[in-house]
Amino acid sequence: MPQEEREERRIQFVSREEAVAVLGKNDEFLRMVSGKVSSRLLARDDELVISGVKTEVEELCALFDELIFLYREGNRVTAHDVQYSTKMIKAGNQDKLHQMFLDTIMVTARGRQIKPKTLGQSCYLEAIRQNDITIGIGPAGTGKTFLAVAMAVFSLKQKAVERIVLTRPAVEAGEKLGFLPGDLQEKVDPYLRPLYDALYDILGQETFQKFMTKNIIEVAPLAYMRGRTLDNSFIILDEAQNTTPEQMKMFLTRLGFGSKMVVIGDITQVDLPRGNFSGLKHAQAVLAGINGIETVFFTDGDVVRHEIVGKIIKAYERFESSNPGPI
Repeated sequence: MPQEEREERRIQFVSREEAVAVLGKNDEFLRMVSGKVSSRLLARDDELVISGVKTEVEELCALFDELIFLYREGNRVTAHDVQYSTKMIKAGNQDKLHQMFLDTIMVTARGRQIKPKTLGQSCYLEAIRQNDITIGIGPAGTGKTFLAVAMAVFSLKQKAVERIVLTRPAVEAGEKLGFLPGDLQEKVDPYLRPLYDALYDILGQETFQKFMTKNIIEVAPLAYMRGRTLDNSFIILDEAQNTTPEQMKMFLTRLGFGSKMVVIGDITQVDLPRGNFSGLKHAQAVLAGINGIETVFFTDGDVVRHEIVGKIIKAYERFESSNPGPI
C-alpha cells in the first residue's frame, strides 16, 4: 500500500489577540481540534504550524481559515463554532459553512452579530424569508424562538412590517393562571418571559420599552388573538405544542395582508391535559404540501447550548423509543 503524502502548512495570524481568539484561551480550542486528528498542530506566537497527512492538513487549514474569517467579521469564536465547523469541514461542507458565517441577520444593541450557527438554523431562516408561514419544530436550545424574534425585529427595522406580535398559550405543567398572584398581565408575564428575554437581548431594554409603549411590539397570551386580523405584522406563536387543534386553526387564520407568521414548538414537550391532542402535531399533518407554508425540523445536532444538552436530548429519544408507555 503506497504511503500517504505528507505536508506541512503554516497559518499566520495578524496579531496575538487574533491567535488567542481563534485558538482559545490557553489553546483550549486548539486542543479540542488536536484531540480528534492525527496531524501535529503547534502554535508559535502568531503562527500555527500543521503537519501530517496532506488530506487532513488541507481540512485543518480550511477549518482555521473559516474560524479566522468568522473572527475578522467581528464575531467571538465559541467552542460550539469550533466543534460544529470541524464536523462541517470533515463532511466536505466548507461552502455551506462559509455561507452560514456570511449570513448576518442583524446586530444586537450590545453589538453582537446574530447569524445561524447550524445548517438547521440556516434552513429555518431561509424558510422564514421565503414563506408566509414557517413552522419550526425541534428540541430546546436550537434557537427557534430567538432567531424568529431576530427576523421579526429585522423586518420591523427594514419597514417590511409595521409591528411585531408575539404570543404563546398560557399552559404549563401543573399550573393554572387562576392560582397565580396578581392581575392578568402579572399572571401571563411568566409564560411570556422567553419572548421578553429575546427582545431585551436584541433591542436593549430602552428600545424594547419604547416599542411596547407605542404598541409596535405586542406580547399577549394566545386567547387575545381571537377575532383579530393581523395586517402588516410579523407574528410569532411560541410553545405551539401546547395549543389545541382549534386554537391553532384560530391563530393561523389571523394572518392578514403583508404579514408573516412563525409557529414554534417542541412536540416532545406537550403539557396539555391528558387526552388533548397537540395543535402543532395536527397542523403538521393538515398543512403539508400547501404553497407558502414550510415546516423546518431541528435535531439535537442544532442545539447550540452546552454540548451535554444535545447528549441529554439523544438519551431521552433513545429511552422513549424503547419505552413507549408511561414510566
